[in-house]
Amino acid sequence: MARQRAGSTLEDLSNVEFETSEGVDVIDKFKNMGLREELMRGIFAYGFEKPSAIQQRAIKPIIKGRDVIAQAQSGTGKTATFAISILQSIDLTMRETQVLCLSPTRELAVQIQKVILALGDFMNVQCHACIGGTNLGEDIRKLDYGQHVVSGTPGRVYDMIRRRALRTRAVKMLVLDEADEMLNKGFKEQIYDVYRFLPPSTQVVLISATLPHEILEITSKFMTDPIRILVKRDELTLEGIKQFFVAVEREEWKFDTLCDLYDTLTITQAVIFCNTKRKVDWLTEKMREANFTVSSMHGDMPQKERDAIMKEFRSGQSRV
Repeated sequence: MARQRAGSTLEDLSNVEFETSEGVDVIDKFKNMGLREELMRGIFAYGFEKPSAIQQRAIKPIIKGRDVIAQAQSGTGKTATFAISILQSIDLTMRETQVLCLSPTRELAVQIQKVILALGDFMNVQCHACIGGTNLGEDIRKLDYGQHVVSGTPGRVYDMIRRRALRTRAVKMLVLDEADEMLNKGFKEQIYDVYRFLPPSTQVVLISATLPHEILEITSKFMTDPIRILVKRDELTLEGIKQFFVAVEREEWKFDTLCDLYDTLTITQAVIFCNTKRKVDWLTEKMREANFTVSSMHGDMPQKERDAIMKEFRSGQSRV
């Protein structure tokens, strides 16, 4: 068995403490956050009962208009943290773009749009996903109609601003989600380009799993006295989500270990992330040879194909 051969161990990563700027209150109930009633209805209809650790600490400072750096991994409720803050902050009587959310991938930009629309279900909020690989004319038409929030990838958002389809005069908040990933993918110049078009008083909210040098450089360039909400440990988990790692000593043992996990655990659906497009193609091939039903996607695929694969996965036709 690959697992024994690799001398792997499973370790539980939970019970994480927070390290935050001084003066950050912890508010452990949504009803104590001073949120508008229609938003509260949306939050409870979405299935939230109690705010997660990051929501307890970050929502209030963002609503107050402070620049915030939140260090948070996936699965901690970070998208809802800024979605709730955005929905509380926008003026619904004015159908102009007031918030820009930038993300490293098209799928994430669409996911953020869906969360904002779901939480804002009782607010008649307009939110558009502005992403590459989609119809330009449709983007321009939607923006022309008027959107309170635009969630998108830096390239397409900048393109829309340059074409004057996306007007930025009413923008009051810029959210950079997975900022470390965005800088990895070389979006730095485009983020600066977008920022140059925003009003000088724009509030900046930055979400990042790690805080490398480039992030700190960005914070010094266009954030004012930001509140930092950080974790003392690298891993950050929500109650009810368990994280484990298997320490596989050699690259060539990883595939066998993966197959072992699938044999041992009952997994209804799973997402496997690889760090290169080539590895995605290689692993897909290898798993199909081992009789796994797998579908795969990466940035070199046309948008229609990516959408179709996500649809298959969401409907359960595709398992891995």
